[in-house]
Amino acid sequence: MSIHNWEASQPIISINDVHKSFGALEVLKGVSLDVMKGEVICVIGPSGSGKSTLIRCINALNDIDSGSIKVEGREVNDPDLDKLALRKKVGMVFQQYNLFPHKTALENIMMAPVKVLKQPKDEVEKRARTLIKRVNLEGKEDGYPGELSGGQQQRVAIARSLAMNPDVMLFDEVTAALDPETVKEVLVAIKNLAQDGMTCILVTHEMGFAREIADHIYFTDRGVIVEHGPPSSFFTDAKDPRTKEFLSQIL
Repeated sequence: MSIHNWEASQPIISINDVHKSFGALEVLKGVSLDVMKGEVICVIGPSGSGKSTLIRCINALNDIDSGSIKVEGREVNDPDLDKLALRKKVGMVFQQYNLFPHKTALENIMMAPVKVLKQPKDEVEKRARTLIKRVNLEGKEDGYPGELSGGQQQRVAIARSLAMNPDVMLFDEVTAALDPETVKEVLVAIKNLAQDGMTCILVTHEMGFAREIADHIYFTDRGVIVEHGPPSSFFTDAKDPRTKEFLSQIL
């Protein structure tokens, strides 16, 4: 899927006038945004505003009705697109961890590179152990999901996604199902990734985190981007009444 004409000076993800409906319900009504390599983008907004649908469209989990989404210059909606190749480049972590319960943390992380990418097992194991350290789970390699807290399972899910060596990571409300005390350890893992230069798009309700980590924040409401900007101005100087109202309810 590598594109010869894509340069790092161009957006790594380019979303242009995307529309998406489920039946009669139009969920995305002409959304456009660009993400540069190494940027951290947070998408915030009320439930049902299209945030999760938008990022699911980026790695082709949802198809779009019209518009364009390009990843590294390649049209995601192209019927000839190799979706597996796309998902190697664009990792995704969901609210539910979806770990295999009968496999250890280490085995969960190793599965896709070994089975899907056919990479040598010893090489993958070495990388998986490094990733476990990276998400602060040393000592949990042989733990089964049922023995791990929600926050630990979510960090295994992040490491599992990183094992594919993606260029971009998508995070969809990854702390929504967690206890408050385990939220922080997951956010720290994401923050470390961002500081290492990983391109990240996060749908999140964690405003303090968004303010701290994001290069740019997009506020969506009813399927459109209402307002966007860097955290420094977004939180203190929102212009649109809908943004102000939303922020007043959660800050």
